Amino acid sequence: MISRGVAFACLILLCVSVVDAARVPHQREKRAAIATVEGLAPELIGLSDSIWSYAETALEESKSSKLLADRAEAAGFRVTRGIAGLPTAFLAEYGSGSPIIAILAEYDALPGISQKALAAKEPLLEGAAGHGCGHNLFGAGSLGAAIAVKNLIEQGRLRGTIRLYGTPAEEAVGGKLYMVRDGLFDDVDVVLAWHPDGRTRADTKSTQALIDLVVEFRGRAAHAAFDPWNARSASDGAEIFAHALNLFREHVRPSVRMHYVIVEAGRVPNVVPDYAKVWCWVRDTKRAGVEELLARVRKIAEGAALAADVTAELTVQGGDSEMLVNRSGARLLHANLEWLGPVPFTSEEQEFARMLQAATGVPAEGLVERIEPLAESPGDPEGGSTDVADVSWVAPVLHLSVATAPPNTPWHAWPVVACSGMSIGHKGMVHAAKVLAVTMVDLFKDPAARRAIRGEFEGQTKGEVYRPLIPAGPPPVRTQGPAR
Repeated sequence: MISRGVAFACLILLCVSVVDAARVPHQREKRAAIATVEGLAPELIGLSDSIWSYAETALEESKSSKLLADRAEAAGFRVTRGIAGLPTAFLAEYGSGSPIIAILAEYDALPGISQKALAAKEPLLEGAAGHGCGHNLFGAGSLGAAIAVKNLIEQGRLRGTIRLYGTPAEEAVGGKLYMVRDGLFDDVDVVLAWHPDGRTRADTKSTQALIDLVVEFRGRAAHAAFDPWNARSASDGAEIFAHALNLFREHVRPSVRMHYVIVEAGRVPNVVPDYAKVWCWVRDTKRAGVEELLARVRKIAEGAALAADVTAELTVQGGDSEMLVNRSGARLLHANLEWLGPVPFTSEEQEFARMLQAATGVPAEGLVERIEPLAESPGDPEGGSTDVADVSWVAPVLHLSVATAPPNTPWHAWPVVACSGMSIGHKGMVHAAKVLAVTMVDLFKDPAARRAIRGEFEGQTKGEVYRPLIPAGPPPVRTQGPAR
């Protein structure tokens, strides 16, 4: 016979279970997806560490791409390699029919920031690349989430199609721009993406629009001492251009960012250079803003050429739109984040994080173990651009950030490389895979959620015509460009 106390306790547990099920729908499928990710965790960590060790930069991610594509194929996905003319891009697909839910995977590293998985600066290989943006975690974590959903489709517990897009060169060329241009997202219902970060949140802040351009100056060479009057210095044109660009900074909106490098301006002092090249990026909160900046930069280039009596040629190499934030989707992500809770870190990991923060001169407060509140009015983007934003103009994108490194330490730098190759990054990656997997369960199971997300997207893009900011023709073969 069951006592009244036991019966009462059972009733309480039943009520809690009913309330939890009402608050968090589709729990059976979600718990199955979580179990799959947890079972895959050692393998995902191994994949991530392999990509971390390869540290392949934009459009050179041959081993990294193959590793992820091969594992997707082994899991039963239909894999197409070299999509959109990008040798290191791939598409892995499972299932059939609607809805089509996509997830993005990145895996490119950054040049010149090699680092061991230590809390003190020590390159693994001097001058080599490193994963200072955590894309080794990004690619492996997204694959884990995709496999978890694929298993549920295979079991008949979900219906539709899951796609994993292997997207190279986010840091320089923008591989997704070529995929968008080729219509590879046109039939997708919803796209999910995540990114390593110092905090965990459903993202509701946009990103900056960007235009990537070069200005080439051509003049006439001569001996710098014997007959410099016969020369027309391309270097002078580059210097005048850079000086005028810096004067222009005073007369732009506070949201604008402009940065450049002089790639070439002569090779020896005793030859007046006949060729110079400046590589420049301009950013603002909206694409319309950067197009206004581009018009001014064209005039600056023309004026610099006129002043130096040389010619100037400005070429737009590419660029990113601003991110369209889908708040309906962000609320769905946030609900699942709160259900799963924050990333749990150990005292040893917290100490490692504090050592990194101390080494980089920021407050040694450790890792953030909380879910950030959902920001409904987050304001202008803080800085940075991404080709994920261009996907958001052709399909609704739900974007997640997960703590994989301590906050306030420099990004695109050695501390993030260190965290991306050890347990702090590993834990954030596995947690991201769980959040993405359970959110995809909601998207497959709940047509009303998909309608709300799609309706918001269609309202944002009504009357807009998307145009990719990339030149005509195939993508570049490879690049060693800087990070976005």
